[in-house]
Amino acid sequence: MSVTPSMGARAIIGFFKSCQIFAILGLYNRLSMAKDKYKAVWVSHSSISDWLDCPRAYYLKNVYKEPKTGRKVSLMSPPLALGQAVHEVVEGLSVLPVDKRFEEPLLSKFEIAFKKVSGKKGGFIDKSEEFKHKQRGQEMLKRLEKNLGPLSGLAVKIKMDLPWFWLSEKDNIILCGLIDWLEYLEKEDAVSVIDFKTGKKKVSKDSLQLPIYYLLASETQSRKVKSLSYWYIAFEDKPEKQEKPDLSDARENILKVAKEIKLARQLERFICPNNGCRSCKPFEAIIKGEEELVGKDGIGRNVYILPGVEEESASEVL
Repeated sequence: MSVTPSMGARAIIGFFKSCQIFAILGLYNRLSMAKDKYKAVWVSHSSISDWLDCPRAYYLKNVYKEPKTGRKVSLMSPPLALGQAVHEVVEGLSVLPVDKRFEEPLLSKFEIAFKKVSGKKGGFIDKSEEFKHKQRGQEMLKRLEKNLGPLSGLAVKIKMDLPWFWLSEKDNIILCGLIDWLEYLEKEDAVSVIDFKTGKKKVSKDSLQLPIYYLLASETQSRKVKSLSYWYIAFEDKPEKQEKPDLSDARENILKVAKEIKLARQLERFICPNNGCRSCKPFEAIIKGEEELVGKDGIGRNVYILPGVEEESASEVL
């Protein structure tokens, strides 16, 4: 004889079934939100700067891929070529022991580095323009050789090819970047962040670059960050210390922009607020075919040059 459960019993059974369903859904949600760096939105100082300059420029530099090649694109100009060559020389010093750091003259290293961006590869329209920029680079490195400062001391090298950390696990956002120099302050067992600048102008005080590097240095190595500096090696003999922001405020400000970028990527909405500006127009010209392909860079992007790109509108590598 079959027995029919009472209403109360059915209610209890229904309740437990609901609990099981919610438990399964909760587990699914937790698994679907599990950290996956390959599905995360990666942001850096350069990509955040691109976004703040112009959302359309951000898209063209960081998202767009050429239909025929499937490659992203980049634009080379003389200031970028100069910065790249100087950066290669300076970056190479930090991985060497102090006693071997200056066995080879910086200018000799620069000759080798500059050959990689010589001619059209560096966006130079003629020999005189190339000579002018090469001379500027030589003067910068001569300045460094005369004023070694922190370059002659210990440096900390983060053991990651590209330092990164989860800016927000909840939002699946990663912050990454390469710091030019981490000076080791032995007495305090701390570090000082130094960013080298090859341009003619000083960085705006509201730039997020040093706050981003402050966060990266704090999250990817164990020592306290004592100070933040820019070193304008084109016209200053030593690093210029900058005000150190509150770390929580820096994280909040950077995450706010990163969330804007993530939302734009989800909506696939990248609009120039000026219907075309000096940040996005050079890249629009690449899409239109008004460019010259000169090769590929170290991360596989197709590199183009555009005659007439103003020096002031080009970003710096350093």
